[in-house]
Amino acid sequence: MTGPTDDTIAMRALRGLEHDSASVRLQAALAVGTTPDPRFIDRLVERCGVEPDFYVRDMLAWALTRHPSSATVPRLIAELDSPQPQARSQALHTLSKIGDRRAWPSITEDLLTDADPDVARSAWRAAVVLVPPGEEVAVARVLMTQLGRGDRELQLSLSRALVALGEVIVPGLPAAMASPDPQIRQHAIATERLLRDPDAGFAYAIEEAKRIVALGPARDEG
Repeated sequence: MTGPTDDTIAMRALRGLEHDSASVRLQAALAVGTTPDPRFIDRLVERCGVEPDFYVRDMLAWALTRHPSSATVPRLIAELDSPQPQARSQALHTLSKIGDRRAWPSITEDLLTDADPDVARSAWRAAVVLVPPGEEVAVARVLMTQLGRGDRELQLSLSRALVALGEVIVPGLPAAMASPDPQIRQHAIATERLLRDPDAGFAYAIEEAKRIVALGPARDEG
């Protein structure tokens, strides 16, 4: 008697992506990624858009990185037009993991300012990874418009993205640090502190920024 063929095993793994158990779906995604096959790319991308479990989504992204970028990148770029925020977010996340700069033209201002925080966060990370030399200033200008947005976790994600761009963000910081909006001002000050001292940590930087904002503009340099 002979055992199951590779195709049979792979098809079972694909069916496993639909299982009720997250642990089964996780193992299925691992199996598909361990034996990559271009025929499975569409199914992996589709599943990324609806998978409810974070760890399974991360394994699906890993499985996609195991396939040739020439096949995955165009399919992921197409997903950026999805009306489903999770589909856009996961496509951006996976593109950042793949790191193929052919995806760069698809990282639009609309995505960088997407109303959904998970999409925006993923777009910021993708932009920092994929931005070609010479385009950093343009990216920084768009990201600066998002200062003050969201909760602390979202603000931390934006600050990390800005700091990763490096010194190109410096010219845009003074105006943001003098903004009449205290949330923007506080976030800009915290980002400047992180750029100056990355080891300080965001929690420390944001508390220091709160103190500076509370003291008022005349005390900013104190």
